[in-house]
Amino acid sequence: MSLRPVVVVMLFTAACLAAPFVGVGQAGGLPPRPVGYQAPVPGPIVDPFRPPPDPYSAGNRGVDYRTRPGEPVVASAGGTVLFAGPVAGRLVVVLLHADGLRTSYTGLGSIAVRQGEQAVAGQRLGVSASALQFGVRAGRAYLDPAVLLDASRGPRTHAHLVPERSP
Repeated sequence: MSLRPVVVVMLFTAACLAAPFVGVGQAGGLPPRPVGYQAPVPGPIVDPFRPPPDPYSAGNRGVDYRTRPGEPVVASAGGTVLFAGPVAGRLVVVLLHADGLRTSYTGLGSIAVRQGEQAVAGQRLGVSASALQFGVRAGRAYLDPAVLLDASRGPRTHAHLVPERSP
């Protein structure tokens, strides 16, 4: 049995549970809306999500892409720019999406959006430096962006036949 459908359901549940804490429902108390996500750059993931065993341990709380300096970095989905600026010497953009998830784009060479701006899916957020970290959060929980990107491709069914064992 593939764990992918279970993980997708867990991501959705985490997003729904976190929604009241991240301002989802925006104006009028509307419920979160489903969002389809795309990769922010075309290259392959070179360092996968590795959640730390506890909040203070080492790990990779996103996925890292190797990029060429100056390569366009686009919004993985439409959303509101919550932050656009430097953090610890690196340029970062953070978007809040209609489903309550926040995506972060760390390691930009320059930024093309401003805080408060509405970005559409595929809109250029800036250009990359030599690598880009793409992260996803539901409330305070970090999620594996690769699973979110796989989920946006639509449901997939994998059947695995297992022989019965006789007692």
